[in-house]
Amino acid sequence: MTSLVEITKKERRTLQLPRPGPLWLALPGALFLLLFLIWPSLRIFSLSLFDRSGQFSFAAFARFFGPGVYNRVLFNTFNIAFWTTAWCLLLGYPLAYWLSGLSKRNQQILSLLVLLSFWSSTLVKNFTWLILLGRNGFVENLMQSLGFPDIHFLFNREIVIFAMVHTLLPLAVVTMLPVMNQLDRRLMQAAATLGADRMQAFWRVWFTQSMRGVAAAGLLVFISSLGFFITPTFLGSPREMMLGQMIIMQINELQNWQLGSALAVVLVCAALISCVIYNLIFGLSSLAGESRAARSSHSRMVRYVGLALVKSIATLSSVIVRLYDRTLGKVLRVRLLGVYACLAIFVLLFPVLAVIPMSFTRGSFLTFPPQGVSLKWFEVWFNSPLWVGATLRSFGIGVVVGGITCLLGTLAALSVSRSQSRARGWLFFLFLLPMMIPSIVIAIALFYFAAQLGLVATDTGIAIGHVVIALPMVFVILLTTFQGHDWRLDHAAATLGASKFQVLWRVTLPSVKGGLAAAFVIGFLTSFEELTVALFMGGGMKTTIPKQMWDDILLQVSPTLAAASTMVLLVVVVLFAVMQSIKPRNKRVSS
Repeated sequence: MTSLVEITKKERRTLQLPRPGPLWLALPGALFLLLFLIWPSLRIFSLSLFDRSGQFSFAAFARFFGPGVYNRVLFNTFNIAFWTTAWCLLLGYPLAYWLSGLSKRNQQILSLLVLLSFWSSTLVKNFTWLILLGRNGFVENLMQSLGFPDIHFLFNREIVIFAMVHTLLPLAVVTMLPVMNQLDRRLMQAAATLGADRMQAFWRVWFTQSMRGVAAAGLLVFISSLGFFITPTFLGSPREMMLGQMIIMQINELQNWQLGSALAVVLVCAALISCVIYNLIFGLSSLAGESRAARSSHSRMVRYVGLALVKSIATLSSVIVRLYDRTLGKVLRVRLLGVYACLAIFVLLFPVLAVIPMSFTRGSFLTFPPQGVSLKWFEVWFNSPLWVGATLRSFGIGVVVGGITCLLGTLAALSVSRSQSRARGWLFFLFLLPMMIPSIVIAIALFYFAAQLGLVATDTGIAIGHVVIALPMVFVILLTTFQGHDWRLDHAAATLGASKFQVLWRVTLPSVKGGLAAAFVIGFLTSFEELTVALFMGGGMKTTIPKQMWDDILLQVSPTLAAASTMVLLVVVVLFAVMQSIKPRNKRVSS
């Protein structure tokens, strides 16, 4: 009888299906990315290797890397991306450092101003600079009134880099700030008590600890810069053409898919090589705020070289500061860091806020300051089926994208945060992959794939592209949220008899709902402001609000554009206010 019971138990164990671990939760998001990111990208790679007759050929790559215009475009792209990254880190680090030293309330308020600039339309900001810096524009008139000679600001490399830095500087700040918030400022006080002056304490203690955030910011800014096409299109000349512009020209205008795909492959390879180098030194998990416990021999060697360089910079900085304290420091009793930070925030917000008065102009052209005050351009926007239709479509797609990315991101973040499997590293890389591939490449890969499925010029096709682009940011926010959740509360509720659904509904969700709300808002805003996917997937028939702005700028510039921009800015402000109102109720949530 005993042996019979044992046999029955063994049979039950053999027949029992394996329980799905936490990694299975990431399966929907992983399948989505495999279908709409990995597979279309591989198809683009194959297109670059076959000519129009279907013959295998490396002609596109040979033409690209050979002497000529394509070689210069490649050099322009990397040169502009490098200097944009360097200036973003140089200008963004002091601002992030200043914000990290403020009280929690003041930091939240001022960080929202930086985020407002970040989430405002890149298209609108660049066009506003075009108006402000143009001939007889506001800046030129101001410079002449101050006695400066006539200066041409537009259509050169310097203004392209300036506008790209202005666009991406908030990204660098919001990437470095969370890392700095985790550092203990008392470490610098301890270094001072051991005899270090303030520059030695800053460079050798604070800066080395914050280097992880600096490197993450540099990686994200560099990859984002590689695919830029809006800024050089509006503010640059043909000498500043970048790969993003060349891809659009080859595919949209010349229908040369082989060369356009080859350009896209070069962009992806450059981005992935940057990510590999970053992973060897810091580890990709540091993008989500995790520290890397074990370092490779390469990273340790780089660390030793970096520490030696920081020591030299600290010594030189100490000499300069002592000289300043003995001279100008006795005269100037102003905190220069605070003045710089306020000036930087003002410059970030100026083109965003300058759109508002221009939308109320009485004139027929966009100028700053505006000519008179009138609401007629808001009436034109409200009575235009094209503008209203584009706005409603952006709202509808944004809500869908926010919901889908929130669902997929929640499952994936919960899976990665709760799993102890080695596969979690690969999952983390997969969900971060759309952030590592320039959006222009994602757009053309999806366009080619969607054309075969009949999804071009459909709201569904646009929404799929927006989900791909928005998913990494939502995933990182939710992963940070779940890592900050105290899972012992869930275990305690379960031991007291609560079911899994009750634990989820009564314990987990109330604790992380602030992060969920932030993730939904970020997903919505990413979709609402995204142009590249809509430019391709819309097929010229389905227009979102950024696509309609793009068409208006290229075809007919009218103050209706400023009115639409003001409405978009109002949406962004309202969503930030909602997100901020939810945060204080969730002290434990880190978003």
